[in-house]
Amino acid sequence: MGIFQNFDLLTVGIAIAAIAILGFVVYFNNYRSITNQTFLVFALVAIFWSLANYSNYHVSSASLVIVFLRLVMYFAVWYCFFLFQLFYVFPKEDLQFPNYYKFFIFPTVFIVSLLTLTPLVFSGVSHLAPQGQVSTVTPGPGIFVFGILVLSLVIASFIILYKKLKRAENEEQAQLRYILLGALLTFSLHIVFNFILPAFFNQTKFIPYGALFTFPLIAFTTYAILKHHLLNLKIITTEILTFALTIAILFDVIISSDPLSRLFRFSIFLLVLGVGISLIKSVRKEVEQRERLEILDRELADANEKLKSLDLARAEFISIASHQLRTPPATVKWYLSAILNGDYGKLNKGVAEQLKKTQNTNNHLISLIEDMLNVSRIERGKMEFLFELTNVEELASFAYEQLIPMATDKKLKLSYVPPKTALPKIMADKEKLRQVMNNLIDNSLKYTKQGSVTVSLFKEGDEIKFQVEDTGKGISKEEQASIFQKYSRGKESVKQSAGLGLGLYVAKIIIDQHKGKIWAESKGTGLGSKFMFSLPINNGLKQTSLVDLSQDQTKTH
Repeated sequence: MGIFQNFDLLTVGIAIAAIAILGFVVYFNNYRSITNQTFLVFALVAIFWSLANYSNYHVSSASLVIVFLRLVMYFAVWYCFFLFQLFYVFPKEDLQFPNYYKFFIFPTVFIVSLLTLTPLVFSGVSHLAPQGQVSTVTPGPGIFVFGILVLSLVIASFIILYKKLKRAENEEQAQLRYILLGALLTFSLHIVFNFILPAFFNQTKFIPYGALFTFPLIAFTTYAILKHHLLNLKIITTEILTFALTIAILFDVIISSDPLSRLFRFSIFLLVLGVGISLIKSVRKEVEQRERLEILDRELADANEKLKSLDLARAEFISIASHQLRTPPATVKWYLSAILNGDYGKLNKGVAEQLKKTQNTNNHLISLIEDMLNVSRIERGKMEFLFELTNVEELASFAYEQLIPMATDKKLKLSYVPPKTALPKIMADKEKLRQVMNNLIDNSLKYTKQGSVTVSLFKEGDEIKFQVEDTGKGISKEEQASIFQKYSRGKESVKQSAGLGLGLYVAKIIIDQHKGKIWAESKGTGLGSKFMFSLPINNGLKQTSLVDLSQDQTKTH
């Protein structure tokens, strides 16, 4: 047969493919929704009803005619029931059905649907017509029960839809209008082509086009459900590809020359349609996952912004608190120095020793407060630098001399190896560079129980290097990777000395701003350590009166 001889099969096949795709698209859009679930079942029942209706007019056996006719009536009952349920549940996602629905309406529909499969509705075929024409069948008494139920369900469906439309507002009202338009178009086509033309004009050739007549209701309802949840372009492309592929195979079915070949190719058509629907589901899942990731990404970005604000507030608090804490220990330091120098009279040896320990503790507290202040300045981008030509040797010598009392108290050998030749002056912040040197020496003295600490300063190539080598606890390979991070302290460090793990972090920031490098070396735990930093002699920094960490260091103010 040619395409035009099977035009009805082509149109019905196209409509069935479209209905199946739309039904599953709506279901995949929100499979938990009772509305979407009902719509999918309604679409599937409409497809089965259309297939049975089409087959009824294309068989030549009386026994097959009565079988397909009973199937038409069977699916017609469920078609009307799920139309009723769709209008009943729309647009809710969840609904508890009342008792009269569960114990009266559904059982009645179920019983009548079974009744249609018996001779009580159609008892037989009294006249077998040629293919494509209506055969004369003998109705049974059950046909009246069928008619009353189907008519009641359809009328009730439109009453429910009309009432919802009157009560609805805005978006829901617009959705219901689309559904009403689709329902009116579908049932107008059914009335005209399945009732008026056959009954009054003896025109039966349009009866097999049931799927085509159902399509407007399916299409408009799909749009109503998805109206404000527009599909992703990738999903739409997949749907179009699936639809085009199934139609191409349908053409192959149409031009088949024998029934067996046509049946085989129609099975391929259904298989491709099923695979295509599965593909649409996979693509939708992928798109939804990507959309969820985008939402999570935005939420993470918002959370990061909030964390930054909280971190800034914390830094501001630390800064204010640290400023307030600076004054008392500074005052204590001044009085302790005065007392130890004999400004208030001579001290006995015991009292002097205790005051020296108090002085060391107070100095340590001042150092901690200064570290906290520096960290808060760094976090707020407000750590200031004053670059000027600096004699690094003077700074190293001064830092060494300041910590001789601490080494003496711990009975450690502290030595200084000066450069063999005079070092050139470099552009640096004197106070901050001295602070780094002091911190490195102080750390080595803290974590060395016995032995020595050696401070060295020398020129190597185009760089000046400062090195502190000790015989202390050493550093494990794991700790070496994180020792210059904020609040980083080794396990043994926590036991041996109080502190916040800020000194080396601040030192790294300072050296970085001087265009230098700072690092630590150790052969392992218990084998001593080397802390070093190098500064380029020509670092490109310009003499400044004030440098803000949040600005470019090379900019002159």
